[in-house]
Amino acid sequence: MTQSSAPISSVPAPKAPAPSRRGLIIGTVLAAAVAAGIALDTTVVRIGSEADARQQAFSPDSYGEAEFPRIQAFVQENAVDAATLAPAVLADKDAAAEEYGTPASTGAIMPVTVTGVVGEGKSGIYTLTAEGVPEEITVRVQTGPAINGTELRDAPGDIAFGQFKNQIEYQDAGSAINRAMKAAVLDGIDTAGLPGKTITVTGAFRLINPKNWMITPVALEVK
Repeated sequence: MTQSSAPISSVPAPKAPAPSRRGLIIGTVLAAAVAAGIALDTTVVRIGSEADARQQAFSPDSYGEAEFPRIQAFVQENAVDAATLAPAVLADKDAAAEEYGTPASTGAIMPVTVTGVVGEGKSGIYTLTAEGVPEEITVRVQTGPAINGTELRDAPGDIAFGQFKNQIEYQDAGSAINRAMKAAVLDGIDTAGLPGKTITVTGAFRLINPKNWMITPVALEVK
């Protein structure tokens, strides 16, 4: 005789316990705390505001165009006639630098104004036979196309490395000031036609060798 099997009843899987009221409250509080922390750590910057300008990337050319006019004015106001400066630097370079120049890491920056006859040049750099300057001093003026050096950046003495993010920005600032000068002062002059002409130059040079001046102009007038 065959024995029948008892029917097998299906047992439902246990349900996950519903979250307690206390758990919901704790979760809500934690979420609110995170949101509040994010809000406190977030600064709202309006487009066009001063804060917005600070967050923008450094623009060398904008900086150079903004700074050159005041540098030009500084050099023109403090420029020493070459006939006065020449014997001073030959007699005592350090004393002349202290009296007439702006201290810099490598040689003081000397503002000067000089009138003379332009000689032959190379790569836009011309010698100048200057009135009142002894023959033992070689005076040169650079007119581009490339304007080298940081004499204009360093001339006022208040543009420092610490104002920039890194050395690259600091160097770019000097180059941009030179470009702004070239656009404002030299681009309207036929510099290739200067040899043989008399010019008056106001500018700055770095006093390393008192017998060798390389002037970066801030003003140039062809007579």
